[in-house]
Amino acid sequence: MNNKYKILVVEDEKNIQTLVSALLETEGYSVISAYNLAEADMLFVSHRPDLIILDLGMPDGDGIVFLKKLRKTTAVPLIVLSARNSESDKVDALDAGANDYVTKPFSSAEFLARIRSALRSVRLSETGRLPHATFNVDDLKIDYESRRIFIANAEIRLTQTEYNIVAFLAQNAGKMMTYQGIIKAIWGYPDGGGIKKLQVNMANIRKKFGIKPGEESYIVNELGVGYRMKGLEE
Repeated sequence: MNNKYKILVVEDEKNIQTLVSALLETEGYSVISAYNLAEADMLFVSHRPDLIILDLGMPDGDGIVFLKKLRKTTAVPLIVLSARNSESDKVDALDAGANDYVTKPFSSAEFLARIRSALRSVRLSETGRLPHATFNVDDLKIDYESRRIFIANAEIRLTQTEYNIVAFLAQNAGKMMTYQGIIKAIWGYPDGGGIKKLQVNMANIRKKFGIKPGEESYIVNELGVGYRMKGLEE
């Protein structure tokens, strides 16, 4: 397999750097290794990787600061790989611009799936998405032009707000969107008090989609953080 993608792995722990690099290389990715943020900054400029995997606890600074700096100039997909597992750490990283957040220890299969989902945004930027395009994942289909949604060819009737939420998640498929980010996109304000309204709408969406409690078909919920529409290769 040759994925033709370059991935910059920013990780100071040598054993994890070796493990992640070997895992990626086995899948056909080209790996660039950085053991501190200064080195990561230099390698990003010189190699222009297609995706970055970033540990937050680096010896020469906080990965969040590096992430915010990157987001001023580039939208390159970035996945945080960190031992920090609190909701606040995840929300801070996602709000700063991370595409996804994986905690250590991690499942190799899930980690690779999240990488494929993040890289999907690269393919979309290369091919473009027309306003009348459709989105398909599993048996879910969204027709953006007609604003209609189908599951297994049966139309799902949603309210305007419900459709907007699903369409927004689909347009960011593979990326974990925080509650505040979704609220701002749909209602125009990042007010934390609107989380309940979002959760009520999402409960209605899941019911109409026929998703049973505990299932993660189509849309994944990370409690206390946000929602993610599954990518094409999950």
